[in-house]
Amino acid sequence: MYKYDPKSLIADEFINDAEVRETLAYAEANKNNFELIDAILEKARPGNLTLSEHGTALTHREASVLLACEDPERVQRLFEIAEEIKQAYYGNRIVLFAPLYLSNYCVNGCLYCPYHAKNKTIPRKKLTQEEIRQEVIALQDMGHKRLAIEAGEDPVNNPIEYILECIDTIYSVHHKNGDIRRVNVNIAATTVENYRKLKEAGIGTYILFQETYHKESYLHLHPTGPKHDYNYHTEAMDRAMEGGIDDVGLGVLFGLEMYKYEFAALVMHAEHLEAVHGVGPHTISVPRVKKADDIDPDEFDGGIDDETFEKIIACIRLAVPYTGMIISTRENAAVREKALKMGISQISGGSRTSVGGYTEEIRPTDTEQFDVSDQRTLDEVIRWLMEQDHMPSLCTACYRAGRTGERFMSFCKSGQILNYCHPNALMTLAEYLTDYASPETKEIGWKLIEKELEKIPSDNTRRLCAEHIEAIRTTNQRDFRF
Repeated sequence: MYKYDPKSLIADEFINDAEVRETLAYAEANKNNFELIDAILEKARPGNLTLSEHGTALTHREASVLLACEDPERVQRLFEIAEEIKQAYYGNRIVLFAPLYLSNYCVNGCLYCPYHAKNKTIPRKKLTQEEIRQEVIALQDMGHKRLAIEAGEDPVNNPIEYILECIDTIYSVHHKNGDIRRVNVNIAATTVENYRKLKEAGIGTYILFQETYHKESYLHLHPTGPKHDYNYHTEAMDRAMEGGIDDVGLGVLFGLEMYKYEFAALVMHAEHLEAVHGVGPHTISVPRVKKADDIDPDEFDGGIDDETFEKIIACIRLAVPYTGMIISTRENAAVREKALKMGISQISGGSRTSVGGYTEEIRPTDTEQFDVSDQRTLDEVIRWLMEQDHMPSLCTACYRAGRTGERFMSFCKSGQILNYCHPNALMTLAEYLTDYASPETKEIGWKLIEKELEKIPSDNTRRLCAEHIEAIRTTNQRDFRF
């Protein structure tokens, strides 16, 4: 019988089913315990923040109580505190990125993904290095600086050598004033040796979605292929960190299993990383099951409505305040707008989820991993963010300045990261406005930069930032950073 132990390296112990179930029972029993709920909410406020024994602001039990609470007044306070925390740690900055799908060859049998091996209707495609170059140029011409590469699990078609070659190709493409400065990697769980190779290749964050932490459901949803091994998959982040990767990204596919179970286990995974490695998740993603070729999301009984989805995001922000939170173009503009206030700090823009989709004039749908709900261009997304009083950021400075892993977390948890992020965001926005933006976006953007410059507390940093922005506007100098 496995016992709960956040410091264990065994998945059945750090994501312990009995502990999750006891947590859900505790949350249900206390969902109307307003004295307890008020105390938890007060504890989570930025000014009162004290990290728990395992590095989170709230324990998985405390956070689960908030998720179970249905009292309208306290749910509203939950949302308000989530927005306070987002502002305290990340300000009004929203980091932008795009996914780049390299190959949809896959040997797994995942029931929720159109790339599953038995799907005979989807065309299979794998990009050559020249095709990757063209995809990268297309993304650079949009203004992107940060990519997340995606590939199915196939040891023959997508071996680690192919992934490494693709990363090298992406970093090698310098087109006009464009560069991809950070490549995050979302590929299947692998070995410590392969994680070392990814680290040496200069990746940013290693991202791996758990899909579901509920082991019985996991085994059912992954009937065939190497991904069927629940423990190997769940323990991947420990191997990644052992391989030297500082920044890892968690996430579940909400809608596969009951959301309260997934939420508690997700926070437990963050506690585990802190307990063992002293560094929690660099990012947490919140995808929901969406329609795709051969996939009907209505077949899964764990679907959640928009209001519950927003509550989950807010509770994650309270529990793990330092983490970057990601929402993709799976969600439409209205959902993303609300989610930004609840704690989201990174979004994709102008995304195409098909293999080779960026070089196509018309959005291809036959190789998409999921339907894209927000189909606006990157320029439209950036302008929309600024109209909502957010600061679009294409910054990659921390990664290239060595502010990763524990160093990044120490800055972020203490609030010091704000002294770097704001001017870096302004300078990368200035690059975008100068090189890529439409006239309408430029007009809004330069006014926003002028206003946001005044928020930089250091006179010297403000002066240098303004000088760098002027150099960006008037010369071909790029890539200034603090």
